[in-house]
Amino acid sequence: MKILSSLILLLTFSIFAFGQQSTGVAAQNFTAVTLSGEQIELSQMQGKVTVLTFWSTKCQICVSEMPKLNNLVDKYNSNDVVFLGLTMNNETLVNNFLKKKPFKFTIIPNSLGVVLKYADRDSQGRLLMGYPAHYIVDQKGNVVLKTDGWDKTQKLDQTISNLLKTE
Repeated sequence: MKILSSLILLLTFSIFAFGQQSTGVAAQNFTAVTLSGEQIELSQMQGKVTVLTFWSTKCQICVSEMPKLNNLVDKYNSNDVVFLGLTMNNETLVNNFLKKKPFKFTIIPNSLGVVLKYADRDSQGRLLMGYPAHYIVDQKGNVVLKTDGWDKTQKLDQTISNLLKTE
């Protein structure tokens, strides 16, 4: 009976842990198509600092933060830092949105599959991801920062700067 209870408990924790991305471990790889039609794979970014920002066209915090995030892109405009903006919105919605609000990240629409890999889950397995959500992956492919919510650009800037210094 104890073995059966232990197996059920282990299975339950395994299900809830699936899809959660933690810091200090390798980033979960994904392949996606950008808004411009280019196929990218996260594992190909090794050797560079990669900033993943999960956002939505309907997220007012995301929209208000875009100018500051665009400034980060300008500041680190080099081959050593990659900025990816992942959204579950479709191409048409994103293209129409970007005509009014430019976002300098490489945009990846239809990103539900990546959200499922990165989002936390509650005790019932429901997705928990506050928007915007930011992950920084270091040059070795490990997640070194995971944050969400209002105005995290200073923390992103500090983390990127520190990673570039350690190269």
